[in-house]
Amino acid sequence: MLYVIRCIDKQDHLAVRQANRPDHVDYLKSFGDQLFAAGALLDDNDQMCGSVVIIDVADKTSAEAFSANDPYAKAGLFASVTIDRWNKVLP
Repeated sequence: MLYVIRCIDKQDHLAVRQANRPDHVDYLKSFGDQLFAAGALLDDNDQMCGSVVIIDVADKTSAEAFSANDPYAKAGLFASVTIDRWNKVLP
């Protein structure tokens, strides 16, 4: 099942994001074909301010575990995280 994980960074935490980015990217890559899409959210000034990850896992518990073990989450980057099932329709 596909899950969308939407994470919003805490304000003034860009340095935390940048410091943990290499480990975050490696973590995402370790999921291979389970990773459907991933990328940063941008604010009006084109600064990274959050993340969206779409991952194919068995259930919401697995999506929650994926999210909790993300190096960004472990570093305390996020102010909020939402996890929702997603149904790809197009293209």
